[in-house]
Amino acid sequence: MASSLTKGATAQGTPAGGKTFFGHPRGLATLFMIEMWERFSFYGMRALLVVYLISGGPDAKVGGQGGGLGMSEGNAVAIYSVYLALVYLLAMPGGWFGDRVWGPRKTVVIASGVVMAGHLALSVPGEATFFVGLGLVALGSGLIKANISTMVGQLYDGPQDPRRDGGFTLFYIGINIGAFAAPLVIGTVGQSYNWHLGFALAALGMALGLIQFLIGTRHLSPESSTVPTPLAAEERRSWLRKAMIWLIVAAVFYTGVALSGSWTLNWVLVPITVLGLIIPTGVLIRIKRDRDLSAVEQTKVSGYIWFFVAAAVFWMIYDQGGSTMSAFADAKTADTIFGLHFPSSWFQSVNPLMIMALAPIFAWLWLWLARRDREPNTTVKFAMALVLIGASFFVFVVPMAMAEDGTKVSPLWLVSIYMVQTMGELCLSPVGLSVTTKMAPAKYASQMMGVWFLAVTAGDCVTGLLSIAGVDLSGVGVIALEAALAALAGFAVFMYRKKVVALMADVH
Repeated sequence: MASSLTKGATAQGTPAGGKTFFGHPRGLATLFMIEMWERFSFYGMRALLVVYLISGGPDAKVGGQGGGLGMSEGNAVAIYSVYLALVYLLAMPGGWFGDRVWGPRKTVVIASGVVMAGHLALSVPGEATFFVGLGLVALGSGLIKANISTMVGQLYDGPQDPRRDGGFTLFYIGINIGAFAAPLVIGTVGQSYNWHLGFALAALGMALGLIQFLIGTRHLSPESSTVPTPLAAEERRSWLRKAMIWLIVAAVFYTGVALSGSWTLNWVLVPITVLGLIIPTGVLIRIKRDRDLSAVEQTKVSGYIWFFVAAAVFWMIYDQGGSTMSAFADAKTADTIFGLHFPSSWFQSVNPLMIMALAPIFAWLWLWLARRDREPNTTVKFAMALVLIGASFFVFVVPMAMAEDGTKVSPLWLVSIYMVQTMGELCLSPVGLSVTTKMAPAKYASQMMGVWFLAVTAGDCVTGLLSIAGVDLSGVGVIALEAALAALAGFAVFMYRKKVVALMADVH
């Protein structure tokens, strides 16, 4: 684990000759650790989520632990998809709270407490506590997401600080260390011994992250504790009135639904998935129709819509790695390799492991191609990502067909699928973040990062709606159709690449 401190150059918030974190501001160690522990708790719970939901139900592994909620795989996939969509949907209001109400540092502290409370609720048996806990974890994770990244940026002397990209790279390593370790620890305890003890371990991980964050806050930039654009008193009252009105409307409506005897979980799932599609669409339309934007900015927004839709298609398939593929791993994949027995939740460690292994190779490859003036442009990289994510599901069709007669397939099938998906992620995710900052109109520079996260929301909401509608996402035909859709989208982006590049104007 990268946590040692060395002597190094002066950095913002680091006295000359003082300790640094691998040459970076010492506050990066504080943010590295809380992000690592937050991801440990998040991915640990994520690794257990679908298998816990179907445990004891019709789609569970025969002879499994039991003790879960006994849901069908379709319902479990819908809940998982809506949960992930909600996390990314809440990243935008999370940034708003950091900018206008509490400041980034206080927002992260409050959000961490909310995440802990959520995991503790999950550790209490019962369907009611489960859904309360899931909602709290989604809320806390959404609040944390934007503000942690903001505080990393505040450690450096502006965008031109040469250490800035390296700092975000170290921060990214922290994310993947937490994501890699979580299924191995929390997944093993939860799936092999006791589900609720696993959820409790996730709460412990978040608690450790919060404690070290509180101890290390003195190393953060003073900006992290300030509110950049605080709400005026009248604005605050107006927001509180609106919030109370909507809260009362929702309470009255759902009380009426419950008293009528027509309550089902879909009364919650459907509105969230619909909002998860309406909000991204509405935000993009609002930005596109803003008359304050110059002609060039308008053109760039038109080009960005191509990347947004492509990303939504990508995440729609990619995020099924923790739902459709997780259920397949639990019920239809052998749980031994080279004589080693392991729980199916371990498969969720493959992706972060592959990222840590392949990211340096991809970074080197792009530089090597750039030196020869042969690096693919952003549009081509997005096309490659879509083709790769489609190819991963074409591969998935093979073990699914093999398992139809009850045969347990080799774990190497899923490992190979996750590897192809990771290659696609490395073509799209970092490139997408970069192109978002470059193509954002000046007026919407901060909001556009939230728009990028909304692509994940849109993709997961499509999956959620399909599951709610009764579409069997674990069917060979549906998997093949999704694969074909992604591949065709990739070819479409490639075929129209010159048009998209023209819309990008001066962005390369």
